[in-house]
Amino acid sequence: MAYQGFAQEYLGMPAVTRAYTTACVLTTAAVQLEFITPFQLYFNPDLIFRKFQIWRLITNFLFFGPLGFSFFFNMIFLYRYCRMLEEGSFRGRTADFVFMFLFGGFLMTLFGLFASLFFLGQAFTIMLVYVWSRRNPYIRMNFFGLLNFQAPFLPWVLMGFSLLLGNSIIIDLLGIAVGHIYYFLEDVFPNQPGGRKLLLTPSFLKMVFDTPEEDPNYNPLPEDHPENQPRDRDQNQQQHPQ
Repeated sequence: MAYQGFAQEYLGMPAVTRAYTTACVLTTAAVQLEFITPFQLYFNPDLIFRKFQIWRLITNFLFFGPLGFSFFFNMIFLYRYCRMLEEGSFRGRTADFVFMFLFGGFLMTLFGLFASLFFLGQAFTIMLVYVWSRRNPYIRMNFFGLLNFQAPFLPWVLMGFSLLLGNSIIIDLLGIAVGHIYYFLEDVFPNQPGGRKLLLTPSFLKMVFDTPEEDPNYNPLPEDHPENQPRDRDQNQQQHPQ
């Protein structure tokens, strides 16, 4: 029964959240089982551009460290806020959600070129939390039963918690900065006088991820109407014989 409940919950996750969370868990499991090592995953510009180890551009976002409190903490927040974004403000807009992933990952990678950052998954999680928190400013949050605050303070609370654990806050600040850039360009600037939408999702992403909507102005040909199909026509003749 527990397995069925877990399978149902897993299959009920929206596509992007399920794919990213699964990739993170499988990557950590592969490292834990010693199929691969973190040295094959971390962000290294020299190995990427000189040895063409392009996979590092992706794998550095998938590894959150060995199994432990930090890993499970990050997975819980990643799953929760990624899913709430995808099912909330990005509902029916999977291509836009994927574009946010690509935009955030691109900016973090640019920063990683000039800083000694090896894994950016935690920054990516903070970015998701930041965007969600700014789009839900009136939700009251409770952090481990100790703090009560409005949602926009959540990324800063997480950064303070990370500091208490002895971690560097550079990663958290990077996630907050990238999240704010996305939020400003997507939600704030277009609504300013003279502003316009700068982040335009490429059409090929919409073709791949978004189901095309039916054209409300579409008028089918007469022979395509259901009542004019052969079976329906025969039934009508049987019901109304000449």
